[in-house]
Amino acid sequence: MPRGEYLGEFEQMVLLTVARLGSDAYGMAILDELAEATGTEAAVASVYAALDRLERRHLVKSKIGDPTPERGGRAKRFFSLLPNGVTALHRSRNALAALWDGLELDPDGGA
Repeated sequence: MPRGEYLGEFEQMVLLTVARLGSDAYGMAILDELAEATGTEAAVASVYAALDRLERRHLVKSKIGDPTPERGGRAKRFFSLLPNGVTALHRSRNALAALWDGLELDPDGGA
């Protein structure tokens, strides 16, 4: 299997968050949604680094919105899921499901 074919855990979480937010997927909204869904806060730099990696892999695309007075005239960078991103999410989910299939783990750490 080629290197980089599967998504890392954090990349999956960021990509799923972009999908959940739809047209409202921009940096701070992604951070907030991740925190709400996972109960932990991600570093801003980590989220943007993951988004940049996902964009380089053609799994998401970004566009710059209009400047807003609330942001001191700065524009938001919006992200959207591409078809390759949907495929990557399905591939990752199916691979994990296949690995989990029939596996019963003892909560104390054994199989």
